[in-house]
Amino acid sequence: MSYKLVWFVPEDSLDATRSAVFEAGAGRIGEYERCSWYAAGTGTFLGGAGTDPAVGERGVEERVPELRVETVVPGEALEAVVAALRDAHPYEEPAYDLYLLAVA
Repeated sequence: MSYKLVWFVPEDSLDATRSAVFEAGAGRIGEYERCSWYAAGTGTFLGGAGTDPAVGERGVEERVPELRVETVVPGEALEAVVAALRDAHPYEEPAYDLYLLAVA
């Protein structure tokens, strides 16, 4: 099985998160390594009473320029890749999605 991993990150943490997931086994397509795609957007969030936001302040809705980053992950590396992403990400609760890829 293979997965697509998508995460959202401020631009200044793009290289750190990409390197972390690649070192853990993501981003390989055939004979190519460090394969990814990213685009700019705006993330929004409102930190609750028990949060310690890396950006902005608790109790205030924030709008933050972020990048949406995508890469592929082999099933056997999934747990290590997600752990690497969470460790490298600057946010207390990083937003990410996993999609199971169909075999064609």
